[in-house]
Amino acid sequence: MVTIIVIIIAVLLIIIVQYNSMVSLKKKVEQSSSSIEVYLKQRFDLLPNLVETVKAYAKYEKETLEKIIEMRKQYMNNSSDLEEGARLNNECDKVVFLAEKYPELKADAQFLNLQKNLSKLESQLQAARRIYNSNVTIYNTKISVFPNNILAGIFGFKTANLFNINENEAKNINVNLT
Repeated sequence: MVTIIVIIIAVLLIIIVQYNSMVSLKKKVEQSSSSIEVYLKQRFDLLPNLVETVKAYAKYEKETLEKIIEMRKQYMNNSSDLEEGARLNNECDKVVFLAEKYPELKADAQFLNLQKNLSKLESQLQAARRIYNSNVTIYNTKISVFPNNILAGIFGFKTANLFNINENEAKNINVNLT
């Protein structure tokens, strides 16, 4: 009689341990899925803002240079106009001042920053997807092997799907800077 009680308690302990193990793995799968969503949201929120920043600064740089070139042309055509010369000089001084005070404020630096952030985000997403697929594989293996498959069936554990990239995500991100 004692032997039967010990066997029943041992079987119950094994069931409890295996059940808790499956629950723990299922939660890891959910957490790693959530990580992918966080990075996708970050990409969704961050990329348009970065692109707009780069576009705005590139536009500012272009407009400033075009303005200086136009003023220079006007001054060269009428070099005796001191007012034109003073305005040209003021615009040139502004550009020089900005370049001295903020040497990092250049469109090429903004483009490099955008490229770096894109690369970082894609790298983080790729890592999150690998972690997710690894967790799914461990979980699916756990609930598929004997005798866990019996317990998984009794307690309603279902296999999780590996992360597969859909057709839209397989395409490169289109960053429109015009």
